[in-house]
Amino acid sequence: MNGHLGLIHSILPATVDLQVKIPEKHPSTRNLGTERVGSGTIVDPDGYILTVHYVTVGASAITVTLSDGEQHPGKLAAEDQETGLALVKIPARGLPFLRLASPDSVVLGQPVVMIASSGQTARRLSGGYVTSQECYDGHWEYMLDKTIRVTEFNPGFGGGTMANFKAELIGVISLNLNEVGKFSLAIPVDYYRNHEQELKQYGQVRSRPRRPWLGFYPQSFAGHIVIGGIVPGGPAERFGFKEGDIIISVEQKEIRSRPELYQEMWKKRPGERISFRILRDQQALDVEVIGGDRADRYRT
Repeated sequence: MNGHLGLIHSILPATVDLQVKIPEKHPSTRNLGTERVGSGTIVDPDGYILTVHYVTVGASAITVTLSDGEQHPGKLAAEDQETGLALVKIPARGLPFLRLASPDSVVLGQPVVMIASSGQTARRLSGGYVTSQECYDGHWEYMLDKTIRVTEFNPGFGGGTMANFKAELIGVISLNLNEVGKFSLAIPVDYYRNHEQELKQYGQVRSRPRRPWLGFYPQSFAGHIVIGGIVPGGPAERFGFKEGDIIISVEQKEIRSRPELYQEMWKKRPGERISFRILRDQQALDVEVIGGDRADRYRT
């Protein structure tokens, strides 16, 4: 027990609380609101904090509270909408921080510690075991080839710390899941490590090809992909998609799953045409959409 207490106390000083304000006109407020709370992990003694993108996207003001109650103004230093990660920077040096676990060090059955903010200096924690590292596809045009899923729910606000028993950061807690035995999903820290210098230097990942964004919410239903919603003013709406459309094919490739849909869409780039065949009211239609750039739409 003393060993576990020592582990927790070695991690806690590197955890932070985030209070974020978003302008009402920012497009993210429709789904995420104008005031958000989140968690983060200090990953650099010079004040870089790793968190989840949905907490900070569109931020006009960020207040960061350290575990000892000290507060700093934060700024959004980088965002990676493809992985769902974001970096916040505060004007402080010599901060306690967590080292990143070595690449591909997470294994099935591994015990983990999760610590997340529940309000300024308050922290909640839980422990669990890694049950899966499988792919995850979300309905908001989001997919990760690799995730970390564990047997306990996120104990606090999104963006919290998932660490191994060496007090090294292995992932950023993102979502609670309803899957049996896989209750929390974390974004592996490998995604940050692979592009750390680009994110710090440019605020984005420049070396990776940009993905086209359409602004729809595809849902799996009875072996088909159905459009469950449309983002107002997005490319999908402008080029004629409607809620309830069934996607039959993309670029003449038959689509039966959301990963297949994303993989075909993302072979194109923003500004290029993507051809779809859809089923609407029992009638097959051909629709061409010029993909947008999500980073442009959601830029602060």
